[in-house]
Amino acid sequence: MDYKLELVCIPVSDVDRAKEFYVDKVGFVADHDHRVSDSLRFVQLTPPGSGCSISLGEGLTTMPPGSLEGLQLVVDDADAAHAELKGRGVEVSEVDDQPWGRFVYFKDPDGNAWNVQEIVRGATG
Repeated sequence: MDYKLELVCIPVSDVDRAKEFYVDKVGFVADHDHRVSDSLRFVQLTPPGSGCSISLGEGLTTMPPGSLEGLQLVVDDADAAHAELKGRGVEVSEVDDQPWGRFVYFKDPDGNAWNVQEIVRGATG
């Protein structure tokens, strides 16, 4: 049996601000934005090329805004990802070279922390 991770809920304090950040600055695709009721709003965004999306909204989670860490995007080129994110206005770390990959880090407006990894092929450790 396959188990496919297809949606991760991101706890945010302001859905519109978070949606604008992820779409306009990070470059995610806006798939859905539905107000289901006065207490439930569902927004789904997908990173380009990804089989897994994120959800933002109202009434979706009890996690405190900004409490998620270690979300990881994988790219072919950390330097290109750094340049693209920085050029879009994302406050992004410098490229961090590790034996198991090259990383760039950023946080959304609430402080949810993301890793962007270029996997170093043939690396051990």
